[in-house]
Amino acid sequence: MREYYESQLAKLNTEMIQMGARCEDAISGAIQALLENNRALAEKVDGFELEIDQYERDIERLCMRLLLLQQPVATDLRVVSSALKMISDLERIGDQAADIADITKHVSFREYAGKVHIKEMAKAAIGMVTDSVDSYVKMDAELAKKVAQADDQVDDLFVKVRQELVELVRTNQDMAENALDLMMIAKYLERIGDHAVNVAEWVMYAITGKHEKLA
Repeated sequence: MREYYESQLAKLNTEMIQMGARCEDAISGAIQALLENNRALAEKVDGFELEIDQYERDIERLCMRLLLLQQPVATDLRVVSSALKMISDLERIGDQAADIADITKHVSFREYAGKVHIKEMAKAAIGMVTDSVDSYVKMDAELAKKVAQADDQVDDLFVKVRQELVELVRTNQDMAENALDLMMIAKYLERIGDHAVNVAEWVMYAITGKHEKLA
């Protein structure tokens, strides 16, 4: 029974990694679609979102089987319980990446998307998602704390994007509507960073038994 239990925990780690990787694909695909005005790629992000939703359901079922049939205690109980919490944040990350992709289907940003720090903001957010899931798999408290620290960079970039968009509208009022869409995209990226911090906080709970704010 212990061997089966260990195999199920290993399966949980694998599926968490795969769900996190799909979140990264969704974010990077949405931003690439934005920068290249690539509608086909934006449509592909919808498929990523569906896969993320399926991972959420599969991991939830796996966690419930572990809790009900194996009745884990101590650290193992916290690991499984944390995974149940984390997948909600990862699912929201998928939703927000899809929201970014939806905006890019209707508006072309190629002319001025490179004039703001959207690409850098997306890169930072993707890094946070990667590190948050890795910190869970490795049970690495320092890596989880690094995610919270990286959130400051995403927040700073959000402020910078907002300032850049204000300046672009000041010099060209015709782009005001598109600037609002870009601002919404930046807001989604900021929220993705917040969800990654939530994941890292649940990792810390799995390690320490305490659920505390990291950022």
